[in-house]
Amino acid sequence: MTTLREVREQIKGDPKNWRVHLMDFVDDFRYYKDPRMVAEPFELTDDRVDALLASTAEALCDELGIEAPEWLASVPACRDPYFVGGLENLKAISIVESPLRFRIRKIFVLENFLSRV
Repeated sequence: MTTLREVREQIKGDPKNWRVHLMDFVDDFRYYKDPRMVAEPFELTDDRVDALLASTAEALCDELGIEAPEWLASVPACRDPYFVGGLENLKAISIVESPLRFRIRKIFVLENFLSRV
């Protein structure tokens, strides 16, 4: 069971595989449903990654009916809009589909971003 803080460190140490670390956390959080996994704040060092992690944690808490810890609300939005898909032709659809928890931090993802097969 990996905490969000530990995921932040994993991504910091292995930025090329951020998706793997993030989605492993998503799977674990959905499985364990343990609020302790998001209880500890992490050091804010990268506005995109920090906002993405906070938005993901809040979205999962909403999905699972878990109260999100207050510290997540203090994680700021990205300075510039962040289109996670990175493809120009997905920007418009990402703006429309991006869930609220992501949009408020200027992160744009497809609605199925947290979906797993």
